Amino acid sequence: MITTVPEFLAHAITLERESAERFDELADALEVHHNGDVVELFRKMAHYSRLHLAEARDAAKGLTLPHYAPWEYHWPDAESPETVEIDEVHYRMTPHHALIAAKQSEERGHAFYALIASTCPNAEVQAMAAEFAAEEQMHIRLLLDWLKKYPPPGEHWAEDLDPPVSVD
Repeated sequence: MITTVPEFLAHAITLERESAERFDELADALEVHHNGDVVELFRKMAHYSRLHLAEARDAAKGLTLPHYAPWEYHWPDAESPETVEIDEVHYRMTPHHALIAAKQSEERGHAFYALIASTCPNAEVQAMAAEFAAEEQMHIRLLLDWLKKYPPPGEHWAEDLDPPVSVD
C-alpha cells in the first residue's frame, strides 16, 4: 500500500516514464506500417506522459524517494499499469487495435491513481493521486474520440498471405 508522498511519487515517476516509452514504441511500430494519423496521436500521448513525469519529478524535488526493484512496486500486475501491453503490438495491428490497447493502458493508469485517491489515509497523497487520475480520464476521452474515426476492421483483418518466416 502506498501511504506517503515519496512512495506515491516514486511510483508515479516510474509509471509515467514507462508509459511514455511504451507510447513511443507503439508510435514507432505504427509508423513502420504507414499509420501516420495515429502515429502523431501516440507521440502526443507519450508527450502527455512526459508532462506527468515532469509534474511528479517537480513535486519530488527535495524529497528522498524510495528505490524499488522492479518486482517491489505496488502495481496490480507485474508491469506498470499504464503501459501498453507489449504483446498487443504486432505488425498486423490496425489503428483501431492500437487505440484499444492505448485506451486500456490509460484505464489501468486511471484505476491505479483512483484507487490510491480513494483508499490512501494520507490526504496529500489522495489529492495528488486524484489529480493524476483526472488527467488520465481526459486521455481516455481523447482515445474514445479517436476510436470513433477508426472502427473495428473487417473479420479477415488478421489474414496474412505472406507471413514472416522464422528459421530455427
